Amino acid sequence: MPEFSDIQTREIGLQKGLTARQLSMIAIGGAVGTGLFLGSKFAIGYAGPAVVISYIIGGTIALLLMAALAEMTVQHPTSGSFGAYAEHYLSPMMGFLVRYMYWACIVLAVGTEVTAVGEYMQLWFPTVPPLIWVVLFAGTLIAVNTMNVKNFGTLEYWFSAIKVFAIVAFIIVGTGVVFFSGNPSFGASNWGAEGGFAPNGLSGIWIAVVISIFSYLSIEMIAVAAGEAKEPEKAVKKAYKATIFRLVVFYILTLTLIVSIAPVSEILSGGSPFVTVMQVIGIPFADSILNFIVIIAALSAMNSQLYISTRMMFSLSRAGEAPRALGKIRPNGAPVNALMLSTAGIAIAAVVGFIIPGQAFTTMLAISMFGAMFTWLMIFVTHIAFRRRLLKTNTVLKYRVRATGIGSYFGAVMMLAITITTVFVADFQATLAFGIPTLLLCSFAYLFVRRARTRRSAEGVSGD
Repeated sequence: MPEFSDIQTREIGLQKGLTARQLSMIAIGGAVGTGLFLGSKFAIGYAGPAVVISYIIGGTIALLLMAALAEMTVQHPTSGSFGAYAEHYLSPMMGFLVRYMYWACIVLAVGTEVTAVGEYMQLWFPTVPPLIWVVLFAGTLIAVNTMNVKNFGTLEYWFSAIKVFAIVAFIIVGTGVVFFSGNPSFGASNWGAEGGFAPNGLSGIWIAVVISIFSYLSIEMIAVAAGEAKEPEKAVKKAYKATIFRLVVFYILTLTLIVSIAPVSEILSGGSPFVTVMQVIGIPFADSILNFIVIIAALSAMNSQLYISTRMMFSLSRAGEAPRALGKIRPNGAPVNALMLSTAGIAIAAVVGFIIPGQAFTTMLAISMFGAMFTWLMIFVTHIAFRRRLLKTNTVLKYRVRATGIGSYFGAVMMLAITITTVFVADFQATLAFGIPTLLLCSFAYLFVRRARTRRSAEGVSGD
């Protein structure tokens, strides 16, 4: 098993241009996206007003994941992040599987987001084919990711700032309406109406937890970005603390206001819950305002996903588990070859959209989720091994988060249960059907790569 210093050495070349402030905003930007603005409607459909409980459970898992990553990232900041940690603390094979499954998941997610952007633009430009917008926005973000990492950090900072501003404005207006308008139709009275607080019981609350995990996905990107931070230890600690507060405020408070202002039946009959609530309140141009915010959220997610998938492929190449050309970097520190390969999801999304246009978004989402859930599960498992190794070798932990040890066991069990649950949710039945064969295929690929590497090493020795 390689020393971690060897892993860090082989990944040198990327520039450390991200500030602690940018990393903090990137972290929260990754966790606040279309999952909150659009996906929350599906969660409300299953759980009703009890969706708040579902998101508290999902948020607890997300925060435990952030804590585990914070400890490992401060100890070992590198762009290979949780893939490198799995390689070092579990096995080279697990490092290979985590990197490839996560890379595949993120590449497909890029296609999901860009497909969504094309559809959102139809509100304002119904006669312009969505493909035009896909090409335009994809080309722009790909160009940004070929530049210095500071350009990515700056763009992502402002994307995230717009989302944060929008949510804060929504919370202020919603709080005013619920507590100070004097209208009896707004408030806790909506919680018990139309089937009660939890119309589908505990099963509905649990299925909504599965959907909530989709909303929280991408917070793990902070561990990848930390490899290019100027002061990774300081930046990760700051981002972790900021994310704890903002996740609680943004998700829990926002969803509480939504189910307090609009009846569940009205939320489900509309588009985004945010649009429905703004229309109930009487805010003009609600659909256009939300459409702008959702487009920013999707572009932000796509920008981040291009960045992460590129770094994962770069890490695989430097580990000798992908073509060597993908590990090359430009003088500005951008691994452009890995970036070009990571745009494959855009092409896949275009094909899926052509074959099943009405189901393209949900299909791409379902098949991309397995890699993310597998990665979250393995992050918890890796952290358990990480803590055990440090205890065994009497290594000092540079950053300790309370209850993280037992929290990783809880998180691993919960992620396993959530992954199994997708079999019983109609919208996510493609998740395991796609994910398990892909995992098996990657396992066989690893054996092939290892055999080829062993043969090359033997030939090199005999040649000497």
